[in-house]
Amino acid sequence: MSTATRLRELGDEVRALEARLREGGGPDKIERQHKQGKLTARERVERLCDPGTPFLEIGLLVAYDQYDGQAPGAGVVTGLAEVHGREVVVVANDATVKAGSWWPETIRKILRAQEIAMRCRIPIIYLVDSAGVNLPYQGGVFPGQYGAARIFYYNSIMRRYLKVPQLAAVMGPCIAGGAYLPALSDVILMVKGTSFMGLGGANLVKGATGQTIDNETLGGAVTHTEISGVAHYAVDDDDACLAKLRDLVERLPAPRRVVHESRVADHPGDGKYAADALYDLLPVDHRMSYDMHTVLRALVDGGSLDEFQGNLAKEMICADARVEGIPVGVIANQRGLVKGRPGERPRFGGIVYAESAEKVAFYIDRCDRQGIPLLFVQDVSGFMVGPDAEHEGIIRAGARFVEAMATARVPKLVLTVNHASGAGYYAMAGQGFDPDFIFSWPTGRMGVMEGESAVSAVHGPAIEKAKQAGKPLPDDVAEAVEEMRADYEHQLDAKFAAARGYVDAIVHPEETRHVLATALRAALQNAGPHLGAFVLPAGI
Repeated sequence: MSTATRLRELGDEVRALEARLREGGGPDKIERQHKQGKLTARERVERLCDPGTPFLEIGLLVAYDQYDGQAPGAGVVTGLAEVHGREVVVVANDATVKAGSWWPETIRKILRAQEIAMRCRIPIIYLVDSAGVNLPYQGGVFPGQYGAARIFYYNSIMRRYLKVPQLAAVMGPCIAGGAYLPALSDVILMVKGTSFMGLGGANLVKGATGQTIDNETLGGAVTHTEISGVAHYAVDDDDACLAKLRDLVERLPAPRRVVHESRVADHPGDGKYAADALYDLLPVDHRMSYDMHTVLRALVDGGSLDEFQGNLAKEMICADARVEGIPVGVIANQRGLVKGRPGERPRFGGIVYAESAEKVAFYIDRCDRQGIPLLFVQDVSGFMVGPDAEHEGIIRAGARFVEAMATARVPKLVLTVNHASGAGYYAMAGQGFDPDFIFSWPTGRMGVMEGESAVSAVHGPAIEKAKQAGKPLPDDVAEAVEEMRADYEHQLDAKFAAARGYVDAIVHPEETRHVLATALRAALQNAGPHLGAFVLPAGI
């Protein structure tokens, strides 16, 4: 078995899953959409984007392993697109999946997209084509702090205080409370003949009031642009709608911050370790060591790392670099045994010690003062334990590390390449600390600990007792051990994390540098502070 097998095999699994999910409801539903004179959500996104530019999809795997596979993408396409050279967030209901109705995870994806727009201060475009709440699952959609109402809360905050442009195109049904999403946007477009917007459709009106009316007269494009005044533009078809949206984006004032316009061709990676060679760098066994420096050199411009305190606490790498011309401070975990100073014992790579925690905290503070974005490359198993670590003040040093990371006002990006375990995951800008974007390679493994460690913690005494007695484990214990191992292996998988929104996307090694650069360009549109889902401007 070659050392490339693990990353390539996992990557192939993810690609196959992604291809299936991108089919949405399948060929029959796609054909039905076309017969209605409508493009699919993905066709709309593709035509909205600048030609030849990639779409950075967020949350493609969300809910893929739930609802018996009936909710691919949770019925909504979200991500970062480039329109007339500027980054925008796109939310597009996928009407091939249960008529674009809202599952509980649909809400989470829309909220995440809105948070990206607020965090980055970049325009957001809604392509609305939804039958409303998926009623059998309304308990996870309607109530609660993070139910559907929060979408409209974010709409309102962006519109009143953050001044984030919101453009809404109603390209199909937009019913009941969902109508407030476009209504709380800056501009509403509707497509003649195929779009409808109303708090209730014709059938509901008939039942509630006894009045008979067709949907087009009740809430079609002409009605809302010529009678109610709710919408602002009526266009002939989907293509005209998308062209109008592109025109509206082009008219927006230029971004307040101009980010480096250099692209990947201008800043090639290390020639010795090109992007596709990354597949050969990670070992077949996730527990084995490798050189993180080599991985980082393949991701940054020219393979150039200017390491900060490179000979101190070598288990943590801090380095200045550039990604497609954008300065970035890199914080990464080195794996394997790390040689200490003369007379010191070697340290375990992937573990945070008191000295390394202090080093990283100082480096984060320095980057924060200088306005340099942070990139955390995770392969961390946790903080060091034991008498030596405790006596060195690992708790105090770890808290210093966490506080520096949590309060840094610059953009924070996360890439999990292997382990992301224990409190080390938290310190390396875990999701709970609101990094601007969080990505994983197919090899990412996220959990409180590895399966073998969990087995030892729970079943260690029984295993040791059987070992001392020279007897096999009792059948019930052996079964419990194997079940725990299998559960951990399943839950540590990057696909499991992506299905629950713990990462924004699984990215493949050869795509990583451009994905990071796209995320950085978006995040840097906001001068900061990058704290929480959004920060209101001072003095409002």
